Amino acid sequence: MDVIHHGAFEGVTGSCHELLLDSDHSLLIDCGLFQGAETSGSGADSNTQEIDFDITKVQALVVTHCHIDHVGRIPWLLIAGFTGPIYCTKATAHLLPLVIEDALKVGLTRNADIIDAVITRLQRQLQPVEYDSWLELPADFATERFKLRFRQAGHILGSSYVEIENVSTHYRVVFSGDLGCKNTPLLPDPTPLERADFLLLESTYGDKNHESRLDREQRLKSVVERCVENKGTILIPAFSIGRTQELLYELEDIIHKARAKEAETGVADPLSFKVWHKMTVILDSPLAAQFTKQYRTMKALWDEEALARVEEDRHPLNFDRLMTVDDHSDHERVVNYLKSSGDPCIVIAASGMCTGGRMLNYLKALLPDPRTDVLFVGYQAAGTPGRDIQTYGPRGGYVDLDHERIDIKAGIYTLGGYSAHADQQELLDFIDATEAPVKRIRLIHGEPDARAALAAKIRERYGVVVD
Repeated sequence: MDVIHHGAFEGVTGSCHELLLDSDHSLLIDCGLFQGAETSGSGADSNTQEIDFDITKVQALVVTHCHIDHVGRIPWLLIAGFTGPIYCTKATAHLLPLVIEDALKVGLTRNADIIDAVITRLQRQLQPVEYDSWLELPADFATERFKLRFRQAGHILGSSYVEIENVSTHYRVVFSGDLGCKNTPLLPDPTPLERADFLLLESTYGDKNHESRLDREQRLKSVVERCVENKGTILIPAFSIGRTQELLYELEDIIHKARAKEAETGVADPLSFKVWHKMTVILDSPLAAQFTKQYRTMKALWDEEALARVEEDRHPLNFDRLMTVDDHSDHERVVNYLKSSGDPCIVIAASGMCTGGRMLNYLKALLPDPRTDVLFVGYQAAGTPGRDIQTYGPRGGYVDLDHERIDIKAGIYTLGGYSAHADQQELLDFIDATEAPVKRIRLIHGEPDARAALAAKIRERYGVVVD
């Protein structure tokens, strides 16, 4: 079995990989949007998301998780005529219609009838599968029989890596999807890799090791307290699924600890009282708010620590200092109020790479204000406004937003340890866990430097072929 890559082979967005089961049959693994400067190499890019490859052999779509760069082109796939089953975990099936509806509104249409028709068709094709349960694929999918299994990836709720195995030969291909880090709030750690004859491994952070995740909450607390001294708004661009919920979880914990310390000692810490007792956290993203609500309804998938907090009658994703903005008119009022007042608060909004969404309006209004601070907690792809702000902001440069030049006078921070992707060591640990050595590895979903660095480490440690 070999693989044709239609996206995220030489980049990190537009994930789309076609596994050839035989000469006439294939499976598609993910079908994501391109962002920034990344392209398929065959015509698709961030402005042209149409399917640019032949889908006549594709028997089914397998979805590893529902981040937009892995599923955002599904509407275009349906438009191209794909009518096969869409396999994913149950949690992903629950969240996916929300993501696709948003992708339609951003990239195709706001016509309610068209959106309803696409979502109805999507739900008709969805076939949810339990974690760790083998699903034998229909006999007419290929000349030989195949089965697949989803394993916990620990990246976002419902995320998985997928194993596809030839039933007779037991040859197993594994697509990592996006592997999460250990000690991620709310989520279990990734399930160790059992075995793989051919492993297609993400390499987003193949050249880096993250800062400690164990003390990242303290670093978040310190950065926010430093930013509050500027007496302005703290903007945190974040993906609607995963990163937003992690941030809310840790901000609730910081506020809880500040109050608990005061209750225990009877004395309020002056700085904590000034910052955290009065801190308002604004979640200004209807999509993120919907996902947060869905996260709350699927507590059964949370890890033990998160469930213990619920048992203590805490509400990690719905605390009293959290304000959710729904209506666009309310969003505009908040932006204008913060632009004129500079009141200290934390605003979490999409998109995570500043390519769209309500965060753009905050950035246009507040980047020129030196009281503002922008805090990046996730990967910023080349060619995105987020990468430009990261690069040129500390130099007092500018960024183009909606074809408008915006001078950057705000403070720019990047907080490590918040990536939802495994780092170099964790990727090597994933390979280490196997019962038998992996025979073949192909690195995907990474920029050239990251892939090259990880490939060198793999060859050095395992002597395995990396292509």
